[in-house]
Amino acid sequence: MTSNMSQPSADSLGNDNLQYQSDKPAGVAYMVGRLDRALRRSFRRVLDPLGLTLGQYTALSVFYSSGKLSNAKLAERTMVSPQAANELIKGMEKKGWIVRKPDPNHGRIIHISLTTEGKRLLSRSDKVIAQIERQMLHDLSDKEIKALHGKLRNAVGVLREL
Repeated sequence: MTSNMSQPSADSLGNDNLQYQSDKPAGVAYMVGRLDRALRRSFRRVLDPLGLTLGQYTALSVFYSSGKLSNAKLAERTMVSPQAANELIKGMEKKGWIVRKPDPNHGRIIHISLTTEGKRLLSRSDKVIAQIERQMLHDLSDKEIKALHGKLRNAVGVLREL
């Protein structure tokens, strides 16, 4: 016997015709995939004029918030292979957006900081990305946005443990 308490209602998923069945996907993963593709397309459209790829924008954001990472951690956070992460770093360093210094105590950790140009570029990029987010979430309250963010973060955590 299945419990209706654990099954989302059609209204909670935003589609009156959707019915949750435990032996069939609810379609949430499909919609998240579509959202991912739409966001990537939108982000590329606004980042291209700034001379940035989505990977470079993500890396700048990660460097700004983290400061020191192993190559493997950077690859994970930017969603690329370790080899691609290394090439990303080299290219951004060559463009003058970042400086990197090895950690004196840990050979595999690199301290990466944004240059003045890197910070300026990240600030400009954040503004156009934030505008896309505002447009996407325009009909949600701040409370609903916070709840959505928490649910998505939780889903990512669950999937990491599988």
